Amino acid sequence: MTFPTDDMPITHILVVADVSRSRSWYTDVLGATLYREYGEDSTVLSFSGSWLLLVSGGGPTEDKPGVTLAPPADPSRVDHLFTIRVPDCQASYEVLRGRGAEFLTPPVTHGAETRCFFRDPDGNLFEISEYRA
Repeated sequence: MTFPTDDMPITHILVVADVSRSRSWYTDVLGATLYREYGEDSTVLSFSGSWLLLVSGGGPTEDKPGVTLAPPADPSRVDHLFTIRVPDCQASYEVLRGRGAEFLTPPVTHGAETRCFFRDPDGNLFEISEYRA
């Protein structure tokens, strides 16, 4: 067996406090597409060739003993973030801001890169980034 193969897409799982609220934010603000829902506990979204699975938290199970899933406890402490490479950071900022995204700052330029950051309803951090060669 070869691992991985091209038909093994990776799905990023995000634990959220309110699946319905987050589904609305990801579809209405970020522009993700709803793929499937599993009751009130999880939603599968497609975004720019990636899969996002929004799930409610929960305690350990037999296949993940000792692991509790919970949304971020402190949005000011980040252990991961999402970066979306865009062709025009300022234009993307305006579109997302118009849809309700709350940015930490307007776009900032550092050398050949312009970027800015915003959060989802649970505090997960997103970056939009434009790189000019």
